[in-house]
Amino acid sequence: MLRSMTGFARAERVTPAGQLAWEIRSVNHRFLEVGLRLPEELRASETDFRRAIGAVARRGKVDASLYVRPGPAAGRELKLDAELLERLIDDARAVRERLGPEGRIDAADLLRWPGVVKEAERDAAPLAAAAMDLLAEALAAFTASREAEGARIAEMLRARSAQLSALATQVAARLPEAQARIRARFAERLAALAAEVNPERFEQEVALLLQKMDVAEELDRLRSHVEELHSTLASGEAVGRKLDFLMQEVNREANTLSSKSQDVETTRHAVELKVLIEQMREQVQNVE
Repeated sequence: MLRSMTGFARAERVTPAGQLAWEIRSVNHRFLEVGLRLPEELRASETDFRRAIGAVARRGKVDASLYVRPGPAAGRELKLDAELLERLIDDARAVRERLGPEGRIDAADLLRWPGVVKEAERDAAPLAAAAMDLLAEALAAFTASREAEGARIAEMLRARSAQLSALATQVAARLPEAQARIRARFAERLAALAAEVNPERFEQEVALLLQKMDVAEELDRLRSHVEELHSTLASGEAVGRKLDFLMQEVNREANTLSSKSQDVETTRHAVELKVLIEQMREQVQNVE
């Protein structure tokens, strides 16, 4: 299924490790670029998170943020650094001996000293496992949002390509009439000059002129590119780059058709083709 590079998803869950929330958003980018914002205690799991994101996204600038709010179940176990406290007490006693009664030891001041009392390190494994499980849920929603946008783009591309085919058919149907007009116009110009013309030479010049203005090959290639576009849309792969290439080829045929045209209706159709192609190219830029 066609996927857009633009998407957004948010997933939240309350776990024994606390309340977790993932936010994932992406925008267009030539390649895959993943930005991660994680709590410091989960930095060791960054590679695993990146690998999970890379499994569902091929292109795009993806920003993923994990928010963790410890809950009551997580607890706040405090740890006393006895060695540091002992050194502080010894230093405080030395100060008291020098200052006398004014140099009293205040237990509360000692406990407030940086590093004496700190929160015990928690086992990050349960938190990492819960975060990975929630990431899978967020990525499923993220993929669904991109596929929904991709389906809309695919529908638009199919509709526009059908119009391209219809215009190509109209131009092809008009070729005999356009060629007859060119022949008649050439004959009128020669008649206006009142010059005697060799019929064989006249046919040769007309043939050369029609050959320069013939767009049958361009129309055939345009139809072929449209067929390839439909096949590509149905492939279910990451096809953004291929679609971009096809649109360049289609645009090249439309430009050649416009430059060769000597017929007002054909020129008008060529302009309509280029308008449709530009609309398609804008949408293709969003495809993964």
